[in-house]
Amino acid sequence: MVNIIVAGAAGRMGCRLVALIKEAAELRLAGAVEGKGHPAVGQDAGEVAGCDRSGIRITDDLSAVIGQAQAVIDFSVPEATLKNLRTAAQHQRAMVIGTTGFSASELDELKTLAGRIPCVFSPNMSVGVNLICKIISEMAKTLGEDYDIEVIEAHHRLKKDAPSGTALKIAEVLAKAVNRDLNQVGVYSRKGVIGERKKSEIGIQTIRAGDIVGDHTILFGGVGERIEVTHRASSRDTFAQGALRAARWVAGRPPGLYDMTDVLDLK
Repeated sequence: MVNIIVAGAAGRMGCRLVALIKEAAELRLAGAVEGKGHPAVGQDAGEVAGCDRSGIRITDDLSAVIGQAQAVIDFSVPEATLKNLRTAAQHQRAMVIGTTGFSASELDELKTLAGRIPCVFSPNMSVGVNLICKIISEMAKTLGEDYDIEVIEAHHRLKKDAPSGTALKIAEVLAKAVNRDLNQVGVYSRKGVIGERKKSEIGIQTIRAGDIVGDHTILFGGVGERIEVTHRASSRDTFAQGALRAARWVAGRPPGLYDMTDVLDLK
């Protein structure tokens, strides 16, 4: 049995995590956390998630409940995630982080703190997306310089960061595969008379509309043919199930920063 605390428990992902933990025989919800002043604080986490009562009330103080769990799963916002990570490091508890939108300095702090505990950090917990990252790396190496590379991502209108963390991760994987620096070759918008596309460019384009859970397409464009690899998420459960798989895997591991390729043994 792995005891889990869900941070961001009243959010879209947090609610699905709470519901799925309740359904899993080998997992137990040990705590639920939200930010100070959140209207869900004090309410039953199961009821907030739209399922049966869990007996766990949402708190705004992770340190008050962290002793009850082996792992914390956090899908929230960078500031809150870093605060929770500091608490997890202090109490030597494992953590699974699916939050995106970190600045460079925030990422530096995350990596430092995560080195003190077992921590899985991934912008996308989907098994399918992480498998695709391995496959497209090999594709990019084989196709080489004769194929243009574009990444197109689409998410719901409420998503705050752009491009998505997954799209950036995909672009980084592709850039590494073809020995390019994404900071130098990444193109995030095109407008006006921009001239011919540079051969080294990796385009990352963003769509925001409606309630799209998450679509990512990798396009390799050559002369006379186009190859597209697409992943479409139809439910947040794919990310939640991946996070729960990561939590089972990371509990009891040695301290260190891991990602989903470690969890899925794809390295």
